[in-house]
Amino acid sequence: MTKIQIDESWKIELNEEFNSLYMSNLRVFLKEQVISGKKIYPPMDKIFNAFNFTPLTKVKVVIVGQDPYHGEGQANGLSFSVDNMLKIPPSLQNIYKELFTDLRITSPQSGNLEEWAHRGVLLINSSLTVEKGKPGSHQGKGWEKFTDEVLSIINRKKNNIVFILWGKKAQEKGKFLSRERHLIIESAHPSPFSAHNGFFSSKPFSKTNDYLNNNNIEPINWQL
Repeated sequence: MTKIQIDESWKIELNEEFNSLYMSNLRVFLKEQVISGKKIYPPMDKIFNAFNFTPLTKVKVVIVGQDPYHGEGQANGLSFSVDNMLKIPPSLQNIYKELFTDLRITSPQSGNLEEWAHRGVLLINSSLTVEKGKPGSHQGKGWEKFTDEVLSIINRKKNNIVFILWGKKAQEKGKFLSRERHLIIESAHPSPFSAHNGFFSSKPFSKTNDYLNNNNIEPINWQL
């Protein structure tokens, strides 16, 4: 994190955060983790991928995850996404199942969601890094404060954004979002442990596009 590679539209808005004490402490923490030989995901040059693929000016939809994937080579800086040729994780398999149920879009062969990001879907996790094999290992280190500010910026500066909050953690994170100015879609998490408790048949993709259409905003092409 010595050189932060992030889109200029985000860099301007987040400048105060990057210069804050808590982010300085977070940089020290990550550096110490690497020096001690711990494997951190995603790779340092991909931590801010979500912001580079989806500049603030292009954000239409926000999907909030919790942690990056903690398996070898999985995390690529976009929530729920993995690079091409990797096995599609269970939560993403369930997202694809709902995509088919909702819009009759056949499940993609790849788990790479970069195209969604390029089309205006900001795919962020609450924590932007994790230690290999240890889910939740970087919670409480400062990332949550950073990503709260990201959501706050979108909430204040944009209108008619769709926030998709899957699971209690994401829903708690979005408590301050304006339901008058934006659409908040909430359901159970797509994880195999909870997807049957309200995620399946929740129709987040069609609800998103209906809202965007009703506000004269080009809908998202969810086809991958």
